[in-house]
Amino acid sequence: MTITQLHYVLAVAEHQNFTKAAQKVFVTQPTLSMQIQKLEDELDVLIFDRSKKPIELTATGRKIVQQARNIVNESDRIKDIVDQQKGFVGGLFRLGVIPTVMPTLLPMFLNNFIKKYPKVKLKIEELHTEAMIEKLADGHLDAAIAATPLGLPNIKEQVLFYEPFVGYIPPGHRLNSKDKLKVEDLDLDDILLLEDGHCFKDGILNLCKATRQSNDDHFQLESGSFETMIKLANEGLGMTLLPYLHTLDLKGEDQKNIKMFVEPTPAREVSLIYNKSELKMQIIEALRSTIAGVVKGAITFQNVQIISPVHKK
Repeated sequence: MTITQLHYVLAVAEHQNFTKAAQKVFVTQPTLSMQIQKLEDELDVLIFDRSKKPIELTATGRKIVQQARNIVNESDRIKDIVDQQKGFVGGLFRLGVIPTVMPTLLPMFLNNFIKKYPKVKLKIEELHTEAMIEKLADGHLDAAIAATPLGLPNIKEQVLFYEPFVGYIPPGHRLNSKDKLKVEDLDLDDILLLEDGHCFKDGILNLCKATRQSNDDHFQLESGSFETMIKLANEGLGMTLLPYLHTLDLKGEDQKNIKMFVEPTPAREVSLIYNKSELKMQIIEALRSTIAGVVKGAITFQNVQIISPVHKK
């Protein structure tokens, strides 16, 4: 049994196709098939049910894949230990970022990070939290930036900052005359929301449900972007809630429609999350310190109430 064979098994398990798996690991399909067959012969079990389309894992195969993933992660740790001992911060690093953080946080730290750590090849992917968790578990991401706490046993979280919820209240809205908002002021019937899949939407639902009973069927208008919701609010179709960093780019009349909450300010916790195997920790720490250095000047809120991003039914 070899580490290479286990890599091949994981590739087939992911793609459910020998040809695609071979392309992923940069070998020919006959080579990959032969190595997996050798492993199956050695173990005297079938890992894959080749009669199914797409190919499926057998019951034993599922257990083997789970253990193979652990072994491959542990083998990667050996190189990781050497890199850390040498003080080397470099190589490929796959980072996931949730959509409601990507457009505001990435421009703040990315250029600084690239200049400071030129040997790191960052591969950044915009993903919803659920997809991130799956990719972290499968080893297809090294870390991610997400709203927390998630409360997952196999995921570690390093808090980066607390980002307040901010009201966007257009002229003519019943709350526009208020200096500061209270959570009790909110009415889900006239809050414009992001579409399903965004943890920021789930945070708003949890925020409102903390003070009143609500029916999810009330929502008539959902959008994929904050920009769209601001435009809809300006058209008199309701109000919306935004993450604080997003409000820094608003200009002109739109800035006048921003309303902060009374303290403790409802906020989301934004963290670096990564697998408990703690691979590539030198790069994770480099990311954490770089981001912390740039956001501390933009976000100085301390008296906050953390709103869970986990959808509560």
